[in-house]
Amino acid sequence: MTVQPTFPTLLQRYFTQRLVQQRQASSHTIASYRDTFRLLLQFAQRRLHRAPSALALENIDAPLVVEFLNELEKTRNVTARTRNLRLTAIRSFFRYVAFEAPAHAAQIQRLLAVPAKRYPRALVPFLSRQEVDALLAAPDQRTWSGRRDHALILLAVQTGLRLSELTGLHQRDLQFGTGAHVRVIGKGRKERCTPLSKNTRAVLAAWAKEPQKLPDQPLFPNASGGPLSAHGVQYLLAKHVASATTACPSLKNKRVSPHVLRHTTAMDLLQQGADPCVIALWLGHESPETTQIYLDADLELKQRVLDRVTPLHGKPGRYRPDDKLLAFLKNL
Repeated sequence: MTVQPTFPTLLQRYFTQRLVQQRQASSHTIASYRDTFRLLLQFAQRRLHRAPSALALENIDAPLVVEFLNELEKTRNVTARTRNLRLTAIRSFFRYVAFEAPAHAAQIQRLLAVPAKRYPRALVPFLSRQEVDALLAAPDQRTWSGRRDHALILLAVQTGLRLSELTGLHQRDLQFGTGAHVRVIGKGRKERCTPLSKNTRAVLAAWAKEPQKLPDQPLFPNASGGPLSAHGVQYLLAKHVASATTACPSLKNKRVSPHVLRHTTAMDLLQQGADPCVIALWLGHESPETTQIYLDADLELKQRVLDRVTPLHGKPGRYRPDDKLLAFLKNL
């Protein structure tokens, strides 16, 4: 008789074998999934009064997962997007369990059927060319940190690299010769090369000559020579946005993050006439369908289409108020 693996064993195998060895998931994915199960196990311990190491697989069923997701929204005030990310991690684990413990197939199917929560999708935020120019002018290039920040922001806006790709760059990832480009290993372990404009190439070449604080340090190090953290990049962006609002007041009402700079790259490419498939390749998207969000946000593109359309012949009507009694009933 085959002995079924326990829940703790399955969970440990999922992380060590499935994610790390087989799928070679990124450190960001592993950290996100780890945090999901830490929260889930703590919730199950409070609800079932059993230690996480004593939980059985049948204890983690669909009703418990739904209660866990609902509590995240109520007590932690997480967004629907974050709720769905937690559900994605749980689904991934139980798809793995379906092969390792087929006797629990019915329970697993019910859990996989838990739907993601729908939420309104806002238009993607991005910066105008005037706002980008003001942001690039904000760092004080008489200082080491100012030259670093200027080079980082310029590279981010021109290439659309993700935050993890920017902070993980080294000088060896830059090519300044013919066909100048930056090379990254992006999401999904996919290698991508993005061309550099003449101006970006000159700024990065000058920055690469700065004395290094540590051997093999990142291209954009912190004050100690180590890699910039996500919080560090957000801090320096917020500082320069605050300075840039004097020259460009519209920045005052915008929250500028590294991902907003990535959106800005995509919108700039789109407005310059780049094909959505090219934009998807430029940004390292899995599918060109992802660039649909930029088409939705490009009001100038929609206006150009409208200008080419033969206008419909309509005429303004005259307002006539309803009868007072009908208006009363209508407003009930």
